[in-house]
Amino acid sequence: MRIAASADAVWSMVTDLPRMGEFSPENIGGYWLDGATGPALGARFRGTNRNGGKQWWTRVTVVQCEPGRLFTFDVRAPIGIRVSRWSYEITPTATGCLLAEHWYRVGNRFVRNFLGPKVTGRADRPGFNTESIEHTLAKVKALAEARSAAA
Repeated sequence: MRIAASADAVWSMVTDLPRMGEFSPENIGGYWLDGATGPALGARFRGTNRNGGKQWWTRVTVVQCEPGRLFTFDVRAPIGIRVSRWSYEITPTATGCLLAEHWYRVGNRFVRNFLGPKVTGRADRPGFNTESIEHTLAKVKALAEARSAAA
């Protein structure tokens, strides 16, 4: 998605995981763990998600962290099973930046067919995440551009 705001401004938004609930239709926030205070390679985070009456938490570990460019984290269920990888890729442009959000399903058959739908209430995780990504990118764009225009 093209955003009329600097790559650094967008980076600061997508790496502020405690505030991700402002953009995501499912994540409602969380907090950094083990003394971490922000994005860094190896930093851990506990995120909370909600779908209607269902609420669950996950553990996140940052696996790629290139300020202003790339932020990737692995997600594990509370029982330790790796379920996904999320990545934000930012490319500076002459008028701001391009932001891409990627989701990779890495859970095994048990996670995909039983655990995930039971815990989250979502039978079609790929379909929901496609819509979720569009929603998140649109929210980030709107806020980043509003902040950029006000500066």
